Amino acid sequence: MPAIQVPNFSKCDSFAVTSFGAKAGNQELSSKAIALAINKANSVGGGVVVIPPGEWLTGKIHLKSNVNLHLAKGAVLLFSGNPADYLPAVSSTWEGMECMNYSPLIYAYGCKNVALTGQGEIKAKMEVWQKWFARPKSHMESIKRLYNLSWNRTPLKDRQMVNDTANLRPQFIQFNRCENVLIEGISITNSPFWTVHPYLSKNVVIRNIKVYAHGHNNDGVDPEMSQNVLIENCTFDQGDDAIAIKSGRNPEGWIYKTPSKNVVIRNCTVKNGHQLVAIGSELSGGIENVFIDSCEVLNGAKLDHLIFIKTNERMGGYVKNIYASHIKSGKIDLGILGIETDVLYQWRTLVPTYEKRLTPIEDVFLEHIMAADVKFVSRILAQKELPVKNIVLKDVVASSVEGEKYIQENVQGFRVD
Repeated sequence: MPAIQVPNFSKCDSFAVTSFGAKAGNQELSSKAIALAINKANSVGGGVVVIPPGEWLTGKIHLKSNVNLHLAKGAVLLFSGNPADYLPAVSSTWEGMECMNYSPLIYAYGCKNVALTGQGEIKAKMEVWQKWFARPKSHMESIKRLYNLSWNRTPLKDRQMVNDTANLRPQFIQFNRCENVLIEGISITNSPFWTVHPYLSKNVVIRNIKVYAHGHNNDGVDPEMSQNVLIENCTFDQGDDAIAIKSGRNPEGWIYKTPSKNVVIRNCTVKNGHQLVAIGSELSGGIENVFIDSCEVLNGAKLDHLIFIKTNERMGGYVKNIYASHIKSGKIDLGILGIETDVLYQWRTLVPTYEKRLTPIEDVFLEHIMAADVKFVSRILAQKELPVKNIVLKDVVASSVEGEKYIQENVQGFRVD
């Protein structure tokens, strides 16, 4: 993979938000001050917007090119839980489908050289978002409507999803169509939806962050149709996947033809999460060249798999060149490696299969991996029409295996060394 370009703000001026009128405890003044400081840093060609120690209430933050939002040690940005504070709607996504939705709490669109750094904390108020975790019939009908809008290639401006019934929660942080992105050092507490979402972005470095988010769909980091991504030295305590690599659902992935590619994950720690790394299920644009190294899942963590590749007959796309090495884990509820090609979740009954596109999966290599108790070492469930190909396990062991070690349906070229 090419060298990742990391934005450098070492020679830039700093702009404290207090100089622009931010007041502790005053959401309106602090939100306005942060926006003014970001505009100033952008207008002079680059700058560091500093959030000083203390708790600062704010609404949405929209970053701009050549801006580093820096949280000093002891600084807490506390984001409003009022959905109205994240309007007007912006170009965003919901589970792999583009739509006009509530703004992510921290949002950047089409930016270059942009960063979120420091030793401080960003935190979401959750009172309303928690109520939205439920999926009543009205919500399900709304996502069904979005699915059909996407399937029919309806223009983005006509995919308005902000209403009283959809309740599509926004991501905490979304870098949408950005280049040269750095997220470093911060702590993130709570999230309405996916926590960190690089979407159609290039050159993304996420390092030394701590994420705690135990709500519904609270993945840690979701690189989607993004390339040249480094995630290192991070700690995840999640209600869903720690890291989930995605590339659009159905037409979104097929139209953009932008795979998630060249993703390196190393030296990360998982305290809780459904998987250490999930690949899919939204992967219609393809996923390739993923390297996972020197990660640890702590004893007592709630985990389904270390590596889980999931797709279905509607996705298309492809998965290839997945490497994982030097991983250790405590007990895993299911197993070390899972590959399943019939994962549809709520979509199975919401909408029919309009077009069948299977997902070729090949070249998955695991080595030097140790886990405690598992139900299986690997379980691969594929279609007869398109077997999974070339899976190699080398020195992949568990302290105890409850059932069959290697479960296989429609696999070609499975090898254990």
